[in-house]
Amino acid sequence: MQSDGNIAANVDVVIVGGGQAALATAYFLRRTSLSVVLLDAEQSPGGAWLHGWDSLRLFSSATWSSLPGWQMPASENAPPSRDDVIGYLAKYEQRYSLPVTRPVWVESMQAVDDRIMVAAKDRQWRAKVVVSATGNWRNPFIPELSGAHNFAGLQIHSAHYTSPAEFAGKRVIVVGGGNSGAQIFAEISEVSQAIWATMTEPRFLPDDIDGQALFEQATARLKAIQAGQPPPVTGSLGDIVMVPSVKAARDRGVLRATRMFERLTKSGVAWPDNSESDVDAIIWCTGFRPALDHLTGLNVINANGRVDVDGTHSTKEPRLWLVGYGEWTGLASATIIGVTRTARSTAMEVADFLKG
Repeated sequence: MQSDGNIAANVDVVIVGGGQAALATAYFLRRTSLSVVLLDAEQSPGGAWLHGWDSLRLFSSATWSSLPGWQMPASENAPPSRDDVIGYLAKYEQRYSLPVTRPVWVESMQAVDDRIMVAAKDRQWRAKVVVSATGNWRNPFIPELSGAHNFAGLQIHSAHYTSPAEFAGKRVIVVGGGNSGAQIFAEISEVSQAIWATMTEPRFLPDDIDGQALFEQATARLKAIQAGQPPPVTGSLGDIVMVPSVKAARDRGVLRATRMFERLTKSGVAWPDNSESDVDAIIWCTGFRPALDHLTGLNVINANGRVDVDGTHSTKEPRLWLVGYGEWTGLASATIIGVTRTARSTAMEVADFLKG
């Protein structure tokens, strides 16, 4: 299935990506007779976890943080750390001999006759089906605010944040009311003069609610909707989980959010009451958008930067599926344990499509 130079390799399924969604989909496809190749832009296994900050941990135990077929081994870290997850994903590839080719940056796709031509810099693949599983990490979102280009300090997105060490003693604003904002603010506040700015009041989950409980609640909600019953009122996957670092910030009395500033100045920010604060750095924990540039040539990306889907199947390009981008491609599909459901159904649909 390898391609040489400009000679295109013929393959049944090309999976673009090498993270958890790609691996889970490949796991189910390996049960079929289809030829499959995974094209991963990273230098090594781990997907987006390779770029997580140093202290990043899962919300759940290893038991509730596993891909299909093989439970994540227990570790001395509870819950598992970023490095634990990277190690697990690497061993998962090896365990199931998943055909990952890396590093391969998919530059474009084009529908040619009955195939999709998948093109990298010096290689090409002719695929009967493409499964896009590139996730969101490569497309961080920062809101457009007046004065952003005049600000003389440091601006980074959480996608590129590693540790609080480089911010020690500085004046820092952490922007964003989700889990990344809360966790990064919690550790930044220990070493710097930190402010936590959010658009809306943050929503904190009870201390005893972790990723396992959230997944169970989300599953119960889905089942109720499918049965035509009123869904139970539960916590959201976007609410803040009280991991140890966030609890510690609360216990120190610093876990307080401030209403978002209105614009940036050369030396800092201006608040709604027209007061200003000098700032050395801003860390944007403002989320991501789907990384879908590789699909531009298929003309499937809508005005919202997504692809219209029925489940995970593109409604415009019948040879395209998308897995792991969030709720619009399946309940909890951007989580390690949650992607199993959509990966399984996608593999079944792909197999049925190619049989037909």
